[in-house]
Amino acid sequence: MERKESIQTLREELREGFGFALPLIVSVVPFALLWGTLARQAGLSALETSLMAGLVFAGSAQFIAVEIWTAPPAVMTLVLATLIINLRHVLMGAALAPYLRGWGWWKSHAALFFMADEVWALALQKRTRGPLTASFYFAVAATFYVGWLIFTAAGYRAGGLIEDPAVYGFDFAFAAVFLCLIRSFYVEWRSLLPWAVSALAAALAYSLIEGVWYILLGGIAGALTGALFPAKPKRPKAEGALPS
Repeated sequence: MERKESIQTLREELREGFGFALPLIVSVVPFALLWGTLARQAGLSALETSLMAGLVFAGSAQFIAVEIWTAPPAVMTLVLATLIINLRHVLMGAALAPYLRGWGWWKSHAALFFMADEVWALALQKRTRGPLTASFYFAVAATFYVGWLIFTAAGYRAGGLIEDPAVYGFDFAFAAVFLCLIRSFYVEWRSLLPWAVSALAAALAYSLIEGVWYILLGGIAGALTGALFPAKPKRPKAEGALPS
């Protein structure tokens, strides 16, 4: 009986993960297509493009890499640029780490490898509704990972069909997704304060500091604000209680 219930729970968690991730794939499609196109224009082979998409699995870092790609590649420049733009993952991993305890070594490390921005956001969103399970997390991660690989390959094959996604408004896809996700994190006014401070710090850093430091500085500002002014969690209503 317990085995049957655990299998049913696993199926429900997988179904929920796939259901949450599939609608957000629309935000990945234009950028995966564009990145595949840019990788081809930079001189990468189909195999190299697929390997980078699968092993790096970080869209922003991959865009930076193809923009500064040379033949032969300037390895230290590529490493430094990727390190700077992906430093935000340190903060993201710290936020996610408490919910990975008990998963075991290989599951927790695999979870960090697949920790793309959308996967991370959906995982924290799930945590506001209940426990974060490995089955839910990896269902979300697998959806994004496979989608990224498929549409990257499609972009490479398509060549230059989508040279400028801004013409179609595709460049706003990521922003639109995260605006919706931010709304789902709302508890009270203090839950929005870290996002507002992060946005302000990132905007100032973008205007005043050359490079991509605005990503890291915005993240640090938001994290410090959240630590200093934590939002009060919602209290579940008691059964039978009348609404106030």
